[in-house]
Amino acid sequence: MSGSRDARLIIAACLVGFALLFSPGCAPKQQAVELYVDAVMLKELNENDGAVEKLNQAVKVNSRFSLAHSLLGEIYEQLNDYQKSAAAYEDAARLNPWSFKDYFALGRVYKTMKKFTLAVNAYRRACELRPDHLQAHFDAAKCYYELKDFNDALIYGKRAEQIDPNAVELQQLLGGIYDSQKDYEHSIASYKRALEIDSDSPDIILSLAVAYLRTNRNAPAKELLGAVIQLQPENNTAYQYLGYCYLQLKDGDKAVENYKKAIELNDQDWQAYRGLGVAYMLGALNAGDDALKTRAVEQWRRCLEIKPDQPRRDRLLKLIDRYSTTDHR
Repeated sequence: MSGSRDARLIIAACLVGFALLFSPGCAPKQQAVELYVDAVMLKELNENDGAVEKLNQAVKVNSRFSLAHSLLGEIYEQLNDYQKSAAAYEDAARLNPWSFKDYFALGRVYKTMKKFTLAVNAYRRACELRPDHLQAHFDAAKCYYELKDFNDALIYGKRAEQIDPNAVELQQLLGGIYDSQKDYEHSIASYKRALEIDSDSPDIILSLAVAYLRTNRNAPAKELLGAVIQLQPENNTAYQYLGYCYLQLKDGDKAVENYKKAIELNDQDWQAYRGLGVAYMLGALNAGDDALKTRAVEQWRRCLEIKPDQPRRDRLLKLIDRYSTTDHR
C-alpha cells in the first residue's frame, strides 16, 4: 500500500470519527463524509466512475466539502477530463485557500490545457504557500515563458534556481528566457551549466550552439552542431543551423551541403530553403553564374510556399523580384 493511499485512508477515517462525534444536528455533513470515504475506497479499487458518483453526491449534500472537490479534481485529471478537473480544483481552492496541493494541481491542469494565464494565477498562489517548492516555481516560470512574459518568467526561474541550481531542465529554461531577452551571455552561461549536469543532451548542445551563433562565435558553434549530428544523425535542425554556420564562415559549398541535408530530412523546413537560396545566391554573385541565381530564386519561392507569413517576407519578395528578371544588373 502506497504512502499517499495510507494518508488518504487515515484522513477518511478521521473524518468519519469527527462526523460521528459531532453527529447531532450535522446529519448532512456526516452523510457527505461517509460518501467521501466510500469514494476513497472505490478510487483505491480503480472504480473511478463509482467514486465520481459518490463524490458528486457528497458535494451536493455539502457544497463546502473541499476534500471532496479536490478528489473529484484528481480523478477527472486522471481521466483526462481537464475541464471538469479544473472546475473541481477551482472549487477546492476557493473553499480552502491555504491548500497548496489544490492550487498546484489547478496550475498543472491549466498548463496541460495550455491556458497559461490561468495557470500562472494558480502557480503564483502555490508559490506563496510553498516558497521552497521547486516544481511550482519552475512551472510558473515555464508558463510565463509560454506567455512571452520573459520578465516574470525570469523572476520565478531565478527563485527556482535558488532552491536547486542543479536542476537541468531549469537551467535549460533559463537559457531560453535569457535568449528571448537577447541576453546571450547569460543564456550561454545557463546552457553551459545545464551541460555540466547533463553532458549528453542533444537539445542542450543545440541550444548552446545557437546561442554561440547569435554572438558570432561560429567556430565553437560548428563543433557543437557536429556533436549534435553525431548523437542524432536525423536532426534536420542541426543541419540547418550548420548550413548557416558555414555561411558565416564563408564556406558556401559546405553551407549548400548542410542545407540540402536539412531539406532531405524535412522537406517542409522553410528556413533551410531560405538559407539554401542565400547560399546559392552568394555563389552566383561571386561566380557571375545566372543558373545559380535561378536556383536561389527557386528555393526562396519554395520557402514562401511553405510559410507565406514568415518574418522578413517583403525583403524576400524583393529579392525574388530582382533576380527573377532577365537582366540581373
